Amino acid sequence: MTGPGLLGYDSCTFCIKRVVMEISESQADENAAPLSVSLAVQLLTAPSAFASLTLNEAAKIVGFMKPARYDSGNCFIQEGDASDTGFMALIIEGEVVVENIVVDSFSPITTAVLGAGELVGEMGLLDNGPRSASCTAATELYCAVLTRNDFFTLIVKEPAIGAKLMLGVSIRITGRLRETSRKLKLYAKMCQSMRAEMDRVIR
Repeated sequence: MTGPGLLGYDSCTFCIKRVVMEISESQADENAAPLSVSLAVQLLTAPSAFASLTLNEAAKIVGFMKPARYDSGNCFIQEGDASDTGFMALIIEGEVVVENIVVDSFSPITTAVLGAGELVGEMGLLDNGPRSASCTAATELYCAVLTRNDFFTLIVKEPAIGAKLMLGVSIRITGRLRETSRKLKLYAKMCQSMRAEMDRVIR
């Protein structure tokens, strides 16, 4: 069964083509990383995506994003940095290592390795606080970046889509906070066990 309005694919195709043209025109820098609009839309609408977006909604969000490319080893988000916090990145291709400095160590500990479809730096959309973790490109990395200013513009121009995106980001942040809490509790139990073992040996 086919037809011009089936599941909104025809209007979505038009929307994606328009976004592609606008992004192509905006990429005056020849060295800028290409943004695969169709792939970004697919990642935003995948079953495992952070928000339940339609194809049209995802295409409109991608229209507010900018392409970015990072070489392997580039730490593009630095834990504690309070000066460059106003963006989040959707990983299009490549992997990102997420690291944290714990209280009793000067060496970073890897807390996650993220791939295509994952978000990094999403807290930067909602507040001006310092970065809570470092993100380093483990491979050549391609991302779609959404700045805080462009996010606010999206909310003004497309309030329903902006609200949906904000809800999805908030749910993602909540999930990561719960996971961090779980890891901290596990870490505390390990410390208690080690302390009890040391006390036993000393005695």
